[in-house]
Amino acid sequence: MRIARPGGVATLLLARLPFFYGWIILACACCAGFARQGPAVATLSIFVEPMISSFGWSRTAVSGAVSLGGIMAAAVSPLIGPVLDRQGARVMLCAAVLLTGVFTMLLSLTQSLLAFYVFFCIGRMNFAGPFDIGIYGALNSWFVHRRALATSIANLAQMAGLVVLPLIAHWAIERDGWRAGWLAVGACVLLVGFVPAWLFLVRRPEDVGLTPDGRPAHPAPLDAPTPTASDPRGQGMPAIRLEPAEPAFSRRQALRTPTFWLLSLYTAAVYPVQAGVSLHQAPHLIERGLSPTVAATIVSAFSLASALAVLAFALFARRIGIRTSLGLAGACLALSAVLMLAITTPIEGFIAACCFGAGIGGVLTVLPLAWADYFGRASFGAIRGAALTVQVTAQAAGPLLSGLLRDAYGTYVASLTCFAGLSLLSVLAALLVHPPRPPPRAFPSRTPSSPA
Repeated sequence: MRIARPGGVATLLLARLPFFYGWIILACACCAGFARQGPAVATLSIFVEPMISSFGWSRTAVSGAVSLGGIMAAAVSPLIGPVLDRQGARVMLCAAVLLTGVFTMLLSLTQSLLAFYVFFCIGRMNFAGPFDIGIYGALNSWFVHRRALATSIANLAQMAGLVVLPLIAHWAIERDGWRAGWLAVGACVLLVGFVPAWLFLVRRPEDVGLTPDGRPAHPAPLDAPTPTASDPRGQGMPAIRLEPAEPAFSRRQALRTPTFWLLSLYTAAVYPVQAGVSLHQAPHLIERGLSPTVAATIVSAFSLASALAVLAFALFARRIGIRTSLGLAGACLALSAVLMLAITTPIEGFIAACCFGAGIGGVLTVLPLAWADYFGRASFGAIRGAALTVQVTAQAAGPLLSGLLRDAYGTYVASLTCFAGLSLLSVLAALLVHPPRPPPRAFPSRTPSSPA
């Protein structure tokens, strides 16, 4: 499907803004990332006790909605990925925000477990699939050299939503009950996420006569001498400083590379650790003899460490390399799992949580960079959609694996040992990753040529 080219007036206006329009795209992605946290696990956790008290459901029944929503996202992600490449992030994020906001508000009408599953799973499916593809797809289309910075800022906005929306839910529940809490969360999702995406998102910079990062489309040679009659070919001229060609893989071409499967292996190894430890971190700390208040404080320290790690990896990922950054994040996760096995004091708990937060911050920042840097913007949605199937399935498996091993052995020792092994596997996969060889023939770009 061919996208209509913006009119000349709009192109001229955008080109003459005093700043790069990509920063507006980043702001829209931040708003969508904030709104994304409506059906997050942290938000749902605020509703678990009041809803269980109202209906008498088990915790397993409530937790099952999270896993089922993830499985639904795994099924739809490969189908919606190509939509991003054809239509851009605007359509996908607007639909994701609208559906999430509406179905989150519909949770206030819940009268049965079936209704809860229908409403929450649709929101959770959007959280794990369309939001992820849309947010990172928008950023990767508008940023290349500044991609790490843009990704880290968007991740910080998502963490802000993860802090604020549960607080809003708690405030509304204290005032008028859990039904009012879902209404408040849904209203915030719609107000913060929908309007910016609808008004300001543009598919790609080339659609409005711009280039990624706002850089010149054709860099001029530096101090290049004019060829003379005695040197008609310009022999001895200084080398022209040109930007390296951006990779442009189709999904089929990406699937044929070892890089795709090594990144998928890395994803399958780290995301069970991310989800499994996140959900069961507080119960493990309490079982190790720490008070619930101390456990909650340690979990907050994990969130702060994640935010700091997002910034740190954004600054250094390109300097030390994608492969090294991925390996470092996996090593932090492995070390944190080992440290959690030996927690006996609050200080040890804080150290383990900070190490775990550092690993998660690294994964959230560097892994999206790896997919974009290695395979390019041309088919990012289709490639990311295929990879997201692995990610959301791994996320769904982590809490289940941790819970089953806890019930089988009576402690979290077995699950943490398993998570340490998976993290070490991720380090191995990261060390084996290399940029893929360019495809044998150029992939035809779907982006219309920039207007003259």
